[in-house]
Amino acid sequence: MNKKAAGAPEAVHSPSERLKKGRDQLISLFFEKGKSTDFLVHHAALLDQYFIECFEASQVGPRMAFHKKPYAMIALGGYGRQEQCLHSDIDILLLFEKNVPPQAEQLIREILYPLWDLGFEVGHATRSIKDCLKLAANDLDVLTALLDARFLCGMSTLYAQLRERLNLSLTGSRARKIVAGLIERNHERHGRFGDSSYLLEPNLKDGQGGLRDYHTLLWIARVQLKIIQPRDLEFMGFLSCEEFQHLNLALDFIWKVRNHLHRLTQRKFDQLYFEHQQTLAALLNFHNSHGQLAVERFLGKLHSEMAFIKETNLTFLAEASSPRPSLLRKGSRGKTDINGLKIENNQMGFVSTEHILRQPELLLRIFEESGRLKIPLSWEARRVVREFSYLADKRFRSDPRHVKIFEKILQTPAGSFNALSAMLQTGFLERFIPPVRAIKDRIQYDGYHLFPIDRHSLRTVRIIKAFATEAADAGLLDDLYRELGKRKTILLWAALLHDIGKGRAGGGHSERGARIASRILKHMGYAPDVVETVAFLIENHLFLVETATRRDTNDEETAISCARKIKDPRRLKMLYLLTVADSMATGPKAWNDWTAELLRDLFFKILNILEKGELASSKALETVDRKKPALLAAVSGKEKALLETHLEVLSPRYFLYTEAQAIVDHMRLSHQLADQPFVWRIDAGRNPNTRTVTICAKDRPGLFSKMAGVFTLNGLDILEAEIYTWKNNIALDIFTVRPPADLVYEHQRWEKAAGHLRAALAGELDLARSLADQQNGFKPKDCYVARPHRVVIDNRTSSFFTIIEVFTRDCPGLLFYITDTLFRHKLDVRVAKIGTKIDQVVDVFYVRDRDGQKVDDPDQIEGLKQDIDQVLAALLPPCHALRAAAKPTTINMEGGN
Repeated sequence: MNKKAAGAPEAVHSPSERLKKGRDQLISLFFEKGKSTDFLVHHAALLDQYFIECFEASQVGPRMAFHKKPYAMIALGGYGRQEQCLHSDIDILLLFEKNVPPQAEQLIREILYPLWDLGFEVGHATRSIKDCLKLAANDLDVLTALLDARFLCGMSTLYAQLRERLNLSLTGSRARKIVAGLIERNHERHGRFGDSSYLLEPNLKDGQGGLRDYHTLLWIARVQLKIIQPRDLEFMGFLSCEEFQHLNLALDFIWKVRNHLHRLTQRKFDQLYFEHQQTLAALLNFHNSHGQLAVERFLGKLHSEMAFIKETNLTFLAEASSPRPSLLRKGSRGKTDINGLKIENNQMGFVSTEHILRQPELLLRIFEESGRLKIPLSWEARRVVREFSYLADKRFRSDPRHVKIFEKILQTPAGSFNALSAMLQTGFLERFIPPVRAIKDRIQYDGYHLFPIDRHSLRTVRIIKAFATEAADAGLLDDLYRELGKRKTILLWAALLHDIGKGRAGGGHSERGARIASRILKHMGYAPDVVETVAFLIENHLFLVETATRRDTNDEETAISCARKIKDPRRLKMLYLLTVADSMATGPKAWNDWTAELLRDLFFKILNILEKGELASSKALETVDRKKPALLAAVSGKEKALLETHLEVLSPRYFLYTEAQAIVDHMRLSHQLADQPFVWRIDAGRNPNTRTVTICAKDRPGLFSKMAGVFTLNGLDILEAEIYTWKNNIALDIFTVRPPADLVYEHQRWEKAAGHLRAALAGELDLARSLADQQNGFKPKDCYVARPHRVVIDNRTSSFFTIIEVFTRDCPGLLFYITDTLFRHKLDVRVAKIGTKIDQVVDVFYVRDRDGQKVDDPDQIEGLKQDIDQVLAALLPPCHALRAAAKPTTINMEGGN
């Protein structure tokens, strides 16, 4: 009998079934059991076995008369390199010697259909040797795929012919043209995808420092050096044994991350977004340690490895693009005036290690010359710097000559090869400034900073030195920077060290950084006034931007308070430049037109007081007096009399900061109010995606809260507002909002919102209940760092108002619920600034009670804090992941709203 024994495993018959079973086992070993195995090579081997079995069992193949029309199956691209990630494409070439027979299409279907059924993405081509060479001559994509080609099965001599003829075509001017094309593509790709060795959401494949940098290096080496396998980079002397091992470890880690990302997303996916990072950190066994989150340690490791690949790529490409390329370091060109240094193949190098032992300052000189001549260090020079950096001891760091050399490096404009970056990458910067070690590859996991702390600091320095060409407000910034003269060094030291205090966990990094910087500069022999100024800049590098975005900058008291703290105009200018550069280096979520305008306005107000005295801002009254005649001259007839009367009820603050035509328009709108609860006008905003809503209403407590609630109820996000109360008890509120999602029915939505506002003002609409019903089932957006809610009540900053600061996360209705709580405590909001700052909302309210007094009773303060805390806890439970970025929002209000 030929019956299968009971319980015996079912035989796997077809190649596709065996592939699926083997792949499932491999996935289980790698992802589920965590066994250390080379997934890429084993995965490629399973596919190899599949194609070999298909070749041997083919039914179409024999009908093609193999002896007359032999063919070979060849793996291309990543599959050819045996870099087969979980969901990588499979690229196959069916190669014939001359003509491709008609049956080839049937053979392709026979082999590839089962792979498609299994869910693989398969790219295939059926070509002759001549076709391949012709296409490779005109298409870099085809050429690079063939450079990675690997024989699988069939007639091996066809593959050998293809390789031989391809290599023969890659010589002389043809080879140089190909290399130039690959280098140009490399630069274009970096421009599109960014520097992944810096970015907090890196592209693992195409970003700078990603896998494609390594592939480009391989392709160029195959064209110029005719290498066969990656190990030849070591055998031929380009990389040392240690460096080649480091390269392999870096690649292994990135491939491991990429494989897990493929598994997590269930598809080929290379962009490491925030939503996946915490999960990947856990899967890769990273844990919280030394004040860093597991995800921060994971990203620090990833950025470190990508930075190594980036530098390997840049160094190799620099040599490859040399007019007389010689990747084996033969021949020399150019010269330098520094004894002990040389230029070889357009790269800086050392004449010998003996020179370094005699002149340790060469370890700094080489970076100075590199920056001055705008040429990179050779790979060998980087290796030597790492090996001899132990010479940068305590005495070396305090030598005035060495400090002067470093100052020159600090001041040298950064080209495509940044000398400071090279110092960081070789580890010499942390040798020269030991506290840098604590911020090396350290991540700030808040979605706000685009770069690790060390690179962010270097980027801040670079931006300051490039204000004239890179800044949006180049005229002002460049003028201020030039005015500093010799004191530029002070600013650059502050920029380099402004986040040095973040090397330890916990708050207060500015104060801690100031103390660390003081110790560094004192050891280097700087004068006390220099040390004190750098420390001041570091301790206060957030002062201006926090004041501009969280305080009423139209209040003279704000600028006076800042002026008293800063004291010196030169110090203010340095602090302003540092603040702008720090914000720009942080990323577009920290630096935008809104922030720039607020900061610039505050800077000029403080500067005006420092240069002309505290009474300088009293000139605002003179401005108001000059504005009135000009405004009256712009109208005629009955409107002139109406305007004269109207001007008497306007507050100086409103009159000073409102354009003349807007004042007239607002007067006309107010005359429509009569006995109505409110009137409004809706106009297209300055941005096509915004609307300006101008509302006139009789002022009453809680008015702003009701408006905020109505906008939220109708899906209208408040982006900006200016709210004033005139002396006749009329409130003028100017809101900038996002329009409804459905613009076809926009008019109906505004009519509905108007009805809601009328009902709310009449007490016929319970906004709190309506919003709760609307948001039933609403789930707050995920956040990646659990920041506790925080309420700060400040009675010191302002002489006339209590300032309430609320730090929390964003959600629909948040502004309504906070201001409604203030209303229930019988507080009038006179000024407010509401800003959504990526990872948290910072809402600041200037309030007084109904009698016009500050809130200074301890019991009242504690009760207010508890009630706001309860509201926040109900709206936003504790979070575990960082919320997506939101557009910054500003609200400036005056009056009893």
